[in-house]
Amino acid sequence: MLTVASATLAHVVLSEPAAPSGTSYRATLRVGHGCDGSPITALRVTLPAGFTGAKPMPKAGWVLSIQSAMLAKPYESHGKTITQDVTEISWTASSRDNWLPDAYYDEFVLRGGLPATAGPIWFKVLQTCEKGNIEWSEIPAKGTSTKGLKFPAVLLDVIESGPAGHQH
Repeated sequence: MLTVASATLAHVVLSEPAAPSGTSYRATLRVGHGCDGSPITALRVTLPAGFTGAKPMPKAGWVLSIQSAMLAKPYESHGKTITQDVTEISWTASSRDNWLPDAYYDEFVLRGGLPATAGPIWFKVLQTCEKGNIEWSEIPAKGTSTKGLKFPAVLLDVIESGPAGHQH
């Protein structure tokens, strides 16, 4: 696979980069540009461990694909033990007319549950274009600063929830 573009010109970020632990989270991934002028034809998100029960929002003109896998660590949800969960979500333009031109940005939305413990989680995103792709998958060796990374993964800072009963 060919990786093209510069991180300053093409990036993927979350509209809400922080959220309380143990809550449901709506991840809105904002895609800024194509690949060195080439339009975006697909977007694939690899979900981080601890992000549970993911469901994507359909997008007109784009075909959804969901991949699931057995979990290394099952979890409880509504009184049931979950042993298999969504690990990857893809949106693929259904035709050339639906490609996302480099001159525009768009948003791709999914939701899921956040881990009970605070800390950073990273969404890896593969942005496929008519010519080339960008793998937003670099994670810092320590901490959360993406300074110096050419193609950083998308960071969500999971923060401590307030006391039960005080969440709004």
